Amino acid sequence: QVQLWAGGGLAQDGGSLNISCTASGFSLGSYSVGWFRTAPGKGRRQIGCIRANGRTHYYERGVKDRFTLSRVNDQNIVWLHMTDLRSEDTAVYYCATAQLRCTENQGEYDYWGPGTQVTVSA
Repeated sequence: QVQLWAGGGLAQDGGSLNISCTASGFSLGSYSVGWFRTAPGKGRRQIGCIRANGRTHYYERGVKDRFTLSRVNDQNIVWLHMTDLRSEDTAVYYCATAQLRCTENQGEYDYWGPGTQVTVSA
């Protein structure tokens, strides 16, 4: 069975949080992995993507200087490192896989995790 999930959590305004994306049933190392988020009352937006070789792409404005993507393929894990968190970062965060390259087309992502809540409090 293929499963993909991410771990979220709570953070304070100005704080940091690392959330992970892991998989069972397949190797994440063969895929590009995208990170997305859905804030209250807004549509799902793509934060960025990391290719199998570690090359990163950041799509959402305002996060490149605060968010970093990384991966450890032999541990089957991809990380989203978030710093200087703000209340507007409160959202449900998702990871998803794409078989080939990173893309801003959400329809090209095959496997999606169920999402994890990140809440930033004052």
